[in-house]
Amino acid sequence: MAKVRCQRIGCEASFSEDDNPEGSCRYHPAGPIFHDGMKEWSCCKKKSHDFSEFLGIPGCKTGKHTTEKPSTKAVTATKTPSDATNAATSAAPATNASSKESCARCRQGFFCSDHGSRTGKTNIDVANANAEPAVESSKDAKISVVPQKRIIDINEPQTCKNKGCGQTFKEKDNHEIACSFHPGPAVFHDRMRGWKCCDVHVKEFDEFMTIPPCTKGWHNADPAS
Repeated sequence: MAKVRCQRIGCEASFSEDDNPEGSCRYHPAGPIFHDGMKEWSCCKKKSHDFSEFLGIPGCKTGKHTTEKPSTKAVTATKTPSDATNAATSAAPATNASSKESCARCRQGFFCSDHGSRTGKTNIDVANANAEPAVESSKDAKISVVPQKRIIDINEPQTCKNKGCGQTFKEKDNHEIACSFHPGPAVFHDRMRGWKCCDVHVKEFDEFMTIPPCTKGWHNADPAS
């Protein structure tokens, strides 16, 4: 029986109906949330700023593969009244500091009933905070270690990590047009989602996940290499 692509978010593996046991699919049952550059799965609360790492977060639920498209939708978080209150509270110290700078008694270092205390110690602390940190000696500098590449059996099944692919492949079958993928990057702007590489943008996250790849190349199970 021909294999088809699983449509669950976070899986997208290829399967056949006669080989689809319970637990073979790992997926996200709920949609993502996008807020201030952060991407988060609403089902398991795992998050990342980087979109590639976000898509690589393993699913939090298991079940059977399916060809039915999920009805999950991306949510763009909005600021609540409590967020506005917190923002106003955090702005208060800055306002108080600026009023101290314009106060004649505070500038001269005397006690001021309006602003709470002497400023002599504060001025010293500010000067110390603005001082440049000491340069670490070369012997304390961190030495980057290049990780060794893992030796792969050409018959070992691997999952392609190229954006928009996700297929399982064997190195012996890999070639220069085996993979269909998006070289990226993904773009999120004004509730629109799309790929910069092919200039296709949609509103819904489900539609974004089904935008056809625009580039052919080699499957890659380790994009960092």
